[in-house]
Amino acid sequence: MSVAEQKLAYLTAAGRFDLCSPGECLRLLSAASHVTYSRRAGGCGRMLKVLLHGTCSYDCAYCAVRLHRERLSLSPGELADTFLGLWREGLVGGLFLSSGIARDVDCVMHDIVETGEILRRRGYDGYLHLKVLPGAARADIHGAARVADRISINLEATSSDRLGGIAGVKDYRQDILKRQAWVAEEKPGGHTTQLVVGAADETDAEILSCLADQYRRVRPSRVYFAAFRALPGTPLASHPDTPAWRARRWYQADYLLREYGVTADELRAALDEEGFFPDRDPKVVLADGNAPVNVNLAPRRDLLRVPGIGPKGADRILSLRRVRPFTGLADLARAGIGGKAAGRHLTFGGREAVQTKLVL
Repeated sequence: MSVAEQKLAYLTAAGRFDLCSPGECLRLLSAASHVTYSRRAGGCGRMLKVLLHGTCSYDCAYCAVRLHRERLSLSPGELADTFLGLWREGLVGGLFLSSGIARDVDCVMHDIVETGEILRRRGYDGYLHLKVLPGAARADIHGAARVADRISINLEATSSDRLGGIAGVKDYRQDILKRQAWVAEEKPGGHTTQLVVGAADETDAEILSCLADQYRRVRPSRVYFAAFRALPGTPLASHPDTPAWRARRWYQADYLLREYGVTADELRAALDEEGFFPDRDPKVVLADGNAPVNVNLAPRRDLLRVPGIGPKGADRILSLRRVRPFTGLADLARAGIGGKAAGRHLTFGGREAVQTKLVL
């Protein structure tokens, strides 16, 4: 393996902690690593994820990059050459570029932006996601937004107090929230963020309040959730791991907020007394606490709150019931709705009919 291949293997392995899809998993590709997605995730199915610099001077207690003392890095030109070679061979289809902060933030951000500029000048027209680092200059954020399809800056925690307990160098309001506002202005509809769930001992109620503020204030296109994993040699080495199901519940809850019109106040009803989601789909928890919905009379908003009915299913129901009312599970099946999931939360009949809850 050449020196360049060794560096690429190291820097792609170190880049696995930044998420760019809820269904992603890491795969090895020759000396490089790339991401593949679950069938539902969509997007680029072979995205190279890599750090430009493989060490970091910051003190984030949850981060593996802080453990790396080998000062391996790639110059913008080296990374562009390597990626373009893989891309032209059809081995990768997109690039997700982040970096540790080995020295001055401005220098590293300049390298990230320069990499994107080199790729575009040399004919790369595929998907490019550039990470914005805490404390980045407005000019560099503008440059990243200009060349990339998507840019992102990680929140990591829900508040200044929570972040202060796990990352003493970062200033939550100045380094992250202020920069995130710039990111939103430079790339409206084209930016994301990430939370590390459980590292700072936050409750799900705190995460919910944070998300509600995010969608009100900066409107990220996606929020990613990484379940905390304790790493030997870090200050949080003895901290309990966050169960993987907790991150999954947050992807489900986030989807309800973004795509189903469920409000944060509604979603709070799915939390337990301590402010946490149980290990059940939040949509099911909410539906179990509500009266069943009449499939022939309910507005779209109410249909979307039924387990097993998504936006497309709700639209099919609205269209089909204009022609003929739904009378039972067979009609649901013909509309492409899973009767077992939805049936016990629905009633059938018209305005004059007796509405009886379906018992399965």
